[in-house]
Amino acid sequence: MNEPWWIDAVKAFVIVNLLLLTFAYMTLVERKLIGRMQRRYGPNRAGPRGILQPIADLMKLIRKESFYPATAIDVLYITAPALSAATALAAFAVIPFGEGWHIGDYYISGQVANVSIGLILLFALGSVGIYGFIVGGWASDSKYSLLGAMRTCAQLVSYEVSLALSVLGVVIMAGSLSLVEIVREQEANWWFALPQFVGLLVFFIAGIAETNRAPFDLPEAESELVQGYLTEYSGMRFGLFSMAEYINMIVLSALCVTLFFGGWVGPVDALSPLWFVLKLLVVIFIFIWLRTTLPRLRYDQLMAFGWKVLLPVATINALVTAALVVAL
Repeated sequence: MNEPWWIDAVKAFVIVNLLLLTFAYMTLVERKLIGRMQRRYGPNRAGPRGILQPIADLMKLIRKESFYPATAIDVLYITAPALSAATALAAFAVIPFGEGWHIGDYYISGQVANVSIGLILLFALGSVGIYGFIVGGWASDSKYSLLGAMRTCAQLVSYEVSLALSVLGVVIMAGSLSLVEIVREQEANWWFALPQFVGLLVFFIAGIAETNRAPFDLPEAESELVQGYLTEYSGMRFGLFSMAEYINMIVLSALCVTLFFGGWVGPVDALSPLWFVLKLLVVIFIFIWLRTTLPRLRYDQLMAFGWKVLLPVATINALVTAALVVAL
């Protein structure tokens, strides 16, 4: 059994387009859910029941004038949004969405790239994508954008450490950095959400901060900070930054499902992608629910919570897990 390059190319094409479609319509679902939870209407004008609202938003962004400051650093200013969007899309390549299938003489794996250090690769891609936000704010040659970029940098550094430490317990228990092996270990035993409940909480909270979602959305809190690093962006360049943030949320939700909730594991093996998608939608719903109900944190509260609470808790959880694994 083998998997030629053209199968990988087809899988990559399908995954990227499904991810973009999911991003587009999850924005509609999010606005509808927020509207229902806050007892008001969501989008209901573009198409029947507002189902064409994502298409209308896309057309508005494409047609909107792409202005930029006269003193902006052209190459960096233009490429920063593309860098953030590209790394967000590429990160999903290592997420396993199924166990794999035999079709004729070919074996089609349940991920685009099965990398033995997939977890490290995913974190590395996320770290590279952060440069797009920081460089975009700096290259805009605006004090508001620069302050927003520095605020973003401080927040992401604060919570990235906790995010990485929160998964160490999972890595120790699975004995592998491969996301596929981590899922198979859960399939053979139990989901890591049970023994690694503390790690799951830390991962989820740090993931909210890493994706700049409420209540950790101070890097672009439009009512207080103009618009953060996005201040001098418009049109589709603005859209690429927004797309990158939303896709990062989907990727982190998929990673949460993979590390703690058994990935594709479900009652019927043949429907493994379905179980993965259902779990993914539940985690995304929690992201939306939190945005709807929680007020925005002050900046001093946000930073103190990262360094003084999540980091020590994640470190203790990893050390306790290592001690238990060695003892057993």
